[in-house]
Amino acid sequence: MSIADLPALNATLNATAAVLLSIGYVLIRKGRIETHRKVMLAAFATSTLFLVSYLIYHAHIGSKRFPGQGTIRTVYLTILLTHTVLAAAIVPLVIVTLSRGLSARYDRHRTIARWTLPLWLYVSVTGVIVYWMLYRM
Repeated sequence: MSIADLPALNATLNATAAVLLSIGYVLIRKGRIETHRKVMLAAFATSTLFLVSYLIYHAHIGSKRFPGQGTIRTVYLTILLTHTVLAAAIVPLVIVTLSRGLSARYDRHRTIARWTLPLWLYVSVTGVIVYWMLYRM
């Protein structure tokens, strides 16, 4: 694997995180707390691997400019802006949510998880969309 392969890996990691987050949500709704915990830890590990890979890629390559023009460029930049802002915000939210869950402060975990889950899912899904628009369109 080369540096040039990292964007595809990053999209795969984002997609995997989105799937794990969705499974984790279903599991907790069914009351399967221990399996939920394992799946959410896997989602955290997957997102952490993504972040490391993302930073390595951008440290070596830098940014890639979106080649499209007109309306599609506006759509791309809107998705990228919301993705980037929420990606920065999600890191502390995930850490606090995970910490509360692992320390069995379930009432406080549940309160913040209601915000963390949809935002984390949005960041993961839009990460795949940004990749697709930037490298596959």
